[in-house]
Amino acid sequence: MSVNTLIEGPVARITLNNLDKRNAFDDSIIASLTEAFAQAGNDDAVRVVVLQAAGKHFSAGADLNWMRAMGKLDAQQNRDDALKLARLMQSIDQCPKPVIARVQGAAFGGALGLICAADMAVAADTARFCLSEVKLGIVPAVISPYVVRAMGARQANRYFMTAEVIPAERAVALGIAHEVVPESELNDSVDSLINALLAAAPQAQIEARNLIARVSHGPIDQTMLDDTADLIARLRTGEEGQEGLSAFLEKRTPNWI
Repeated sequence: MSVNTLIEGPVARITLNNLDKRNAFDDSIIASLTEAFAQAGNDDAVRVVVLQAAGKHFSAGADLNWMRAMGKLDAQQNRDDALKLARLMQSIDQCPKPVIARVQGAAFGGALGLICAADMAVAADTARFCLSEVKLGIVPAVISPYVVRAMGARQANRYFMTAEVIPAERAVALGIAHEVVPESELNDSVDSLINALLAAAPQAQIEARNLIARVSHGPIDQTMLDDTADLIARLRTGEEGQEGLSAFLEKRTPNWI
């Protein structure tokens, strides 16, 4: 299996396992990843999804032999195929559960889409990132909404055009990863994020993600004031809000833990 899913209690671990090709992905792996995220997202027992990879490298991006084969098909077939990758990125970005990317080794090309579509990413100090598409005469098109959101348009101008390799520390400064740790501490750092996520209200977490998407680029006008006021009013009177406030005041553990 090139994609493995292991559910351990409230945590689903989706693992790229295509070691012969440094976890590069093709149409089959894209379909498997999309299905894995749909299943984890719809599993009521799952609270957190970890996207990780077996072996030395996170992912070399798209399988070049698959890309070459796709280049021989017509425009409509290429568009249909590209939409499958776009939908994978969307399935990660809009997963009904928080998603953590665990990154080691090389993360090139489309792999940055997987990482930037996740809610948070932890990178080993051995990790190296690269938007390498221009070296192949193409661009990082379907991953661009997530990568540009992470690093910003000005930085994207540089790295989309130069295809420079980005070391782990620089990736944190650019917003691709949230933190970098020694590879020996990678699992502990991911576990720390998992524990923090499990301590918070699950529906509120997704509401928080949606809130960020709405307020990031809109004007701070009456519409935004009304939207944010309506949201907090709805959540304060909702089941999770009532439970969270009551648990805090009563000095007890909320029922989602």
